[in-house]
Amino acid sequence: MNISALLTSAGINTAVCAVLFSLYSVLRKQPSLVSVYFGQKLSQVHSKRNDPFWFGRLIPSPSWIVKAWEASEDELYLTGGVDSVVFLRAVVFSIRVFTVAAIVCLFLVLPLNYFGKEMEHKQIPEEQLTVFTIGNVEEGSRWLWAHCLALYIISCCSCLLLYFEYKNITKMRLTHITASHSYPSHFTVIVRAIPWAEEESYNDTLTKFFTDYYASSYLSNQMVYQSGAVQKLMSDAEKMYKMIKSPNMEKRCVPRFMRCGFCGGTGATSFKILSNEPKISTRDSCFDGSDLRKKECGAALVFFRTRYAALVASEALQSPNPMSWVTDSAPEPCDIFWSNLSVPYRLLWIRRIAVIVASIFFVIFFLIPVVFTQSLVHLDKLTKIFPFLKDIIKRKVMEQLISGYLPSVVFIIFLYIVPPLMMLFSTLEGAISRSQRKRSTCVKVVYFVIWNVFFANILTEAAIDHYQVSITKLGDAKHIPNLLAKAVPATATFFMTYVLTSGWASLSVELIQPFPLVCNLFYRFILRNKDDSSYGTYTFPYHTEVPRVLLFGLLGFTCSILAPLILPFLLIYFVLAFLVYRNQILNVYVTEYDSGGLYWPIVHNTTIFSLVLTQIIALGVFGIKESPIASGFTFPLIIFTLLFHEYCRQRFHPIFVKTPAQIVIEMDRKDENCGRIDEIHMQLQSAYCQFRSKSHNLHK
Repeated sequence: MNISALLTSAGINTAVCAVLFSLYSVLRKQPSLVSVYFGQKLSQVHSKRNDPFWFGRLIPSPSWIVKAWEASEDELYLTGGVDSVVFLRAVVFSIRVFTVAAIVCLFLVLPLNYFGKEMEHKQIPEEQLTVFTIGNVEEGSRWLWAHCLALYIISCCSCLLLYFEYKNITKMRLTHITASHSYPSHFTVIVRAIPWAEEESYNDTLTKFFTDYYASSYLSNQMVYQSGAVQKLMSDAEKMYKMIKSPNMEKRCVPRFMRCGFCGGTGATSFKILSNEPKISTRDSCFDGSDLRKKECGAALVFFRTRYAALVASEALQSPNPMSWVTDSAPEPCDIFWSNLSVPYRLLWIRRIAVIVASIFFVIFFLIPVVFTQSLVHLDKLTKIFPFLKDIIKRKVMEQLISGYLPSVVFIIFLYIVPPLMMLFSTLEGAISRSQRKRSTCVKVVYFVIWNVFFANILTEAAIDHYQVSITKLGDAKHIPNLLAKAVPATATFFMTYVLTSGWASLSVELIQPFPLVCNLFYRFILRNKDDSSYGTYTFPYHTEVPRVLLFGLLGFTCSILAPLILPFLLIYFVLAFLVYRNQILNVYVTEYDSGGLYWPIVHNTTIFSLVLTQIIALGVFGIKESPIASGFTFPLIIFTLLFHEYCRQRFHPIFVKTPAQIVIEMDRKDENCGRIDEIHMQLQSAYCQFRSKSHNLHK
């Protein structure tokens, strides 16, 4: 692919971004779409707005960019919690690192790559992108020390910034723990795999166990019931109630004729509004005591008198049999995932094995679109295998469109099925909280995109490039390092278009919110429901956005000295992401639960992996280019990065795994001195309710 094809892709995506950004600035001003673009504010202020029409609604404006830029970190913390601050810190970290990388590599490495060989250069638009990569540097070149120096600068800058970010986020997490005095999860432990006894119920067995072994600290318990169908009926009934009820019906509930939104016909409608709120008690259900006793499952919430007692119980092994009396720290009431608590604990390990097997098959299946997209990138090589394609690429515009834009679009369409499937896998694994399920999905998506977007594309590139040389060498192990070292710079052409399409365009789509927008229009114009509070709100999709940011970080690190032309596109993406995500957190997404910054270890570990992988690839490239000095200096850099990672793992990571006993003991003492402990104990009795009716339809 040449520069003109890259510019074609950049032009298309720039036009898409400009149109969608302008469209968003108009749509967000429409009162009928307030539930789509201001769900966060709508969840806090339940007010009806009837703004008069004014011409300014139809004029695009950058006011939302200014507001997103000026918002402080304290505002983001109050709105989105610690997780939102951690996510934006990851974006800011990327901006800082790749600003340094762009300055160093564009002014030092890129000229050396371009003039690396004595050759007759074409005009810039006609130049192939491989001319700007390290593959254009001659073997044994004395200028490879510049690439090694750039690698040192990027690595040292990244480690320094990672250290300060890890340190600050650790303090933020500790502050978050100490500030949550009234959180019921600090006093609560989830107990699963309760042994079954024929002569007594699960509740009796549980009470007898904890009154015997935790007599001084045990407070009470709450059983978990197998009520998935009942909960679904209650939720559906509430949704139907909100759909039928409207402000007009509350004022005038008389028979009248209205046009149907589906068929256009008319019919008499008469509704009797019984009350303004559904009479559903937080502690009542449609079962009596005997029915609930029959529906008990081997899981329960156990409440303790102090935080320290709950902490000890959650960390300790309760029985010589590890498969019974399994304890975990409880999530917050709004975070708990009730349906997974009723799953028998003995089945979870079977589910996890099934998830692993299913993931392997899915990864193998996904190699099909990977091979297809890489084939489109390298049409010139593909024509040697399929000669009939020569007629297609004779037209220059078609060649630029197919090789520069179409591959990344096709690949992104296939990638859209990955997060929902990984969310299903995480649910099957038995996550006990929604935040844990979302983090587990995030890790799975990170693994998946690193393998299928990065490694699979590189290996496919190596296979396509190798076919035209000799098919018999493909299985020769001694040629694999050479093939990979050549494939990484060559694959950078696809990664550049991928950043443009999956990066720039995805941010504009994130702003528009197409799915909520379509749902809003369906509710408003088809179902004739104009109550904004009934459309539903959404939590921030960390399981899709964190992997995307980390993947682009991986591409930036690995291509920085090999193909530095990708850095300007990445830098533009991260700046746009900084503005877009701040706007979405402040206005669109509702924060129902917060993990307390547990996404940062994922960010840190993936960044360290990207750094080490970059250094290993550079070591191989320096070896192929016959530069022993550069290779010799790269090896200590790998060791230094791994030692730095181990230090951070020992110094900061335990805070994200366990809660310090010193902190919870001090919190217990403060509550006892203030006389607040009895009030907290009373609140625990009603904090967790499995049959509670939700006030709004929240999409997790």
